[in-house]
Amino acid sequence: MPQNKSKSSITYKDSGVDIDAGNKLVEKIKPHAKSTFRKEVLSGLGGFGSMFEMPKHINNPVLVSGTDGVGTKLKLAFELNKHDTIGQDLVAMCVNDIIVQGAEPLFFLDYFACGKLNTEITEKVIKGISDGCKLANCSLVGGETAEMPGMYKGNEYDLAGFCVGAVDKKKIIDGTNVNEGDILLGISSSGAHSNGYSLIRKIIIENKANLNSNFENKTLGEVLMMPTKIYTKSILELLKTEKINAMAHITGGGLEENIPRVIPNNFKAVVNIDSWEMPYLFKWIKSEANLNNQELFKTFNCGIGMVLIVKEEIKDKVITSLRKSKEVVFEIGKITKKDLNDKQIQIS
Repeated sequence: MPQNKSKSSITYKDSGVDIDAGNKLVEKIKPHAKSTFRKEVLSGLGGFGSMFEMPKHINNPVLVSGTDGVGTKLKLAFELNKHDTIGQDLVAMCVNDIIVQGAEPLFFLDYFACGKLNTEITEKVIKGISDGCKLANCSLVGGETAEMPGMYKGNEYDLAGFCVGAVDKKKIIDGTNVNEGDILLGISSSGAHSNGYSLIRKIIIENKANLNSNFENKTLGEVLMMPTKIYTKSILELLKTEKINAMAHITGGGLEENIPRVIPNNFKAVVNIDSWEMPYLFKWIKSEANLNNQELFKTFNCGIGMVLIVKEEIKDKVITSLRKSKEVVFEIGKITKKDLNDKQIQIS
């Protein structure tokens, strides 16, 4: 169809999508991504697909994949104009999920969507993702930056992450070996991680809490934006010498819902909440929202970001290994037989 010369031309940039800005962003983030590359990466950024060679040290590999986001913690990032750590949250939510099955994270991809591309903010987010990938020893091999005018307000954006790992088929951790008398070990969290922020934000709004107010020698905003801890290196080091019966990443649903996911139906986990000192943040949340313990423990990690279930005879070795990796570990409970009408978890 011939061009109508009586009409002015409307370009893609006029509609709100700046391809040149997107191309400039790719060039800015290439060094961040390249800094995460393991030796198995066979291609760089910019292609239609990313190639990754299966590691030689994993026998009979089974691929394990996971995907997640960071929820409404993003709203605090926007309000505080703090974008440098939210990428670590994104990586953590994905890699911590696959490590519980014994999988070593191999590579990661991200999806970044915005209304109008702000290259300064986007680069900070992607650098945070690359920082998280380095902590997890996985490669940031690609992603998608989607500029969608009218979908997001101002400099707001959304994030999703995708991780692929591998585990030797003989070393898959699936909870089938959990038995009566096993011990529950809890590894400390770095804060609320990336769960429960809709409730946290409601507390802030209804109580007119000041994000810049003093909160345990930091500001409330700084405490709430603490990046999610990545557990992969310490757990992979542990798995070199010890056999773990099950692991649970304590995310949405808290201890109340995540521990039962890895326990056979005929057992229950008995958790003693006095076995660790709950961080002040969660005491503050409980008080400000007037929550009972059940609601608190099915919403937040309450200071325990990862739970390991191990045979009693190896618990000391497991604790020693984790502490060598600078983790703070607590013995928080045990596995018992479940009566017919019992829940699979008892928190008291």
